[in-house]
Amino acid sequence: MPIETRKGNCHYCGYLCGFDVDVDDGRVVDMRPDPTRYPYDEAIVSRCRRWPMNLREIDGPARLNYPLKRVGSRGSGCFERVSWDEALDDIALRLENLRSEYGAKTLASAIGGPHATYWPLHRFLSLYGTPNNMGIGQICWNPRVWMDAVTFGWPLESDLDFSHTKAVILWATNPAESDNSLFWCSLKKLHDSGVPLVTIDSRQSRTARQSDVHLMPYPGTDCYLALALVQEIVEAGLYDHEFVNAWCHGFEGLCEHVRRFTPEFAQEKTGVPADDIRKVARIYAQADAAVLLSGRGIDQLGPNTAPTLRTLCILRAITGNVDKPGASFVQDASDFVPEVELEMSDRLSAEGQAAQLNQACASLQTYDGYAAVDQSVGQAGRHLPVRYLTSAHPGLVLEAMTSGVPYPIKALLVMAANPVVTYAGTAQVLEALKNLDLMVVLEYYMTPTAQMADYVLPIAGALERPMCQVHGGVANFAYGGAKAVEPYYERRTDYEVIYDLACRLGQRGDWPDATLDGAYDRMMARAGMPFSEFAESGLYAPAPRFAKYADIDEPSGRARGFATPTGKVELESSCLRGRGATAYPEPSDEAIVHADLPARRVILITGARAQPYWASSYFNDAELRAMHPNPLVTMNAKTCKALGVEPGEWVNVGNQNGSARFKVKQGILPDGVASAEYGWWYPEEQGGLSHLSGALRSNINALTTADTTHCEPLIGTWTYNGIEAFVTRASDEGGTVSQAHTPAREYEGVAKHD
Repeated sequence: MPIETRKGNCHYCGYLCGFDVDVDDGRVVDMRPDPTRYPYDEAIVSRCRRWPMNLREIDGPARLNYPLKRVGSRGSGCFERVSWDEALDDIALRLENLRSEYGAKTLASAIGGPHATYWPLHRFLSLYGTPNNMGIGQICWNPRVWMDAVTFGWPLESDLDFSHTKAVILWATNPAESDNSLFWCSLKKLHDSGVPLVTIDSRQSRTARQSDVHLMPYPGTDCYLALALVQEIVEAGLYDHEFVNAWCHGFEGLCEHVRRFTPEFAQEKTGVPADDIRKVARIYAQADAAVLLSGRGIDQLGPNTAPTLRTLCILRAITGNVDKPGASFVQDASDFVPEVELEMSDRLSAEGQAAQLNQACASLQTYDGYAAVDQSVGQAGRHLPVRYLTSAHPGLVLEAMTSGVPYPIKALLVMAANPVVTYAGTAQVLEALKNLDLMVVLEYYMTPTAQMADYVLPIAGALERPMCQVHGGVANFAYGGAKAVEPYYERRTDYEVIYDLACRLGQRGDWPDATLDGAYDRMMARAGMPFSEFAESGLYAPAPRFAKYADIDEPSGRARGFATPTGKVELESSCLRGRGATAYPEPSDEAIVHADLPARRVILITGARAQPYWASSYFNDAELRAMHPNPLVTMNAKTCKALGVEPGEWVNVGNQNGSARFKVKQGILPDGVASAEYGWWYPEEQGGLSHLSGALRSNINALTTADTTHCEPLIGTWTYNGIEAFVTRASDEGGTVSQAHTPAREYEGVAKHD
């Protein structure tokens, strides 16, 4: 049979780049970037370090190929191979028995990386009857979407066409080193043409080094800096008078509110010189159109997350950079079926909604909070996804698993997530997992979390499954493509696993499609195209329309406005005041810690990602591991000297929650600040609870906590950036690790073999 070239997509980050894939007798033998499909630039994809993994890992020694069932006690690390029917029959029976004993709320879920399709799991949970989908939305995506929704009536997207953009501010994001290579390439071209680029980041990232201006606030103080920018723009009269007068609610109150947040006051709080704050205020406000884009670093400020993001919304509004070419646009509703319909959250009963755990710690991220925002958002004929924005707080879910308060959570479905490494409070995570009656993990590899499971189910990965990323259903664009080959061995798509489980639990009538291809075909049909047509280009993205707020509604003869209670951009938020928060953003000093170098105390940033990895993924790949073999903690020269440590030396970073080992790297950060890499574990090391493949050695989440006592009160955001830690020297012994990785077949036990 001759080699056939098919279209496929890489899934080793959220970008889903298109490739031409050479297939010989159902097996992938080669692949090349496909410039005819999204992201339409062969040079960009070729520079990526991850996509060659598709060839190495589709049949790699660590990949999971067959359903596995635990042998021995939980965390033994021993599994035996079973059939799909044996696994799913037993899982369904146990879920039914647990629901009968404890009620449907006893089931929780955990979701993670880009190689999963979330809405099938959300639909399953809605129909099963539980509100307890657990994720990390509180520190990723949810805060920005919530603050955009209460301010503008819908999330904003930056206009990345850039043809009208005259200035760019990147706040706590590092695209030069992240996966948005197309975005960074376009931004570099814009910057090379003379458009100023400002980076605001507590560390000198690769992006910051290439920027015209870099503001470096102490971790946790970003809200003070943002409010000072607002104050300077207002005080100097640099705001867009026409837009503010016509389309903003609460401007006079805002002026009074920010009066005290002068650049000098912000300098005391943030360490950023007042003159630099004034300079950036003018770069942004005096540009005809400017992009202001924030990243995960803001989403992880704990109590200061929501007020900081609200202030960034206000900055966009008072400068008129809202629904404007070169700045941003308010997305239209999806032409295709949105996630809010696919997840079927309207099928969750009132009893199920009332059982949600968030009421005491997150007044907005609740079903009541969602309904309050949806009253205005829904007037525009669109609805935010329910499951993301009501996801259960991990700290509360873990507490319910451990103590049974306020009710027992006894079962957990984990899909493409690794909570042992990626969730706050590693010790609490492990204690909770030990108390489960049933834990099922859908994964590529035997992660530390999978080692704690009752069942580990192998899911189809890159090139083996279709993919369609729709940005949570809040946008009218989608990207992805068809599978290149059928799944190897006995792997299945996550959709098909959830579908088969749903059918066993009596949900068959709500699942019209038996395959993910069929589900995607149905989803895209509303946009007037079959999925196969979408897959040819890999992108559905109608050109954005701007200034939609000025469109005239024919029946009433009035302007469309914004989908907020006042019909305007709400600088003063009636919704937030109604949820027990302030109507204008107010920073919290309680969440800000300070260094004490004589006492060896530093301010710790815990969320730094390291190329070529993706969060806690791909450490098993030998070639990627050789590029970045050890976990790093970065400090400036003065901090290293004060602590008595040298670059390349191993140190312990710890606090009252736990400790982790890192190698010292010298970089440019404020004095007393340390930035530790996130996601580290050692797949080549022994599995099982006693070792967990080294998941406790360099795991920065050993130092964090999702305790709700100090979380942000609207969304429940906990603090990852700006926590207290102490640095001490460590011996070199055990600091380095071998590069061999452990084959998945070791976990198949001795009872059954290939």
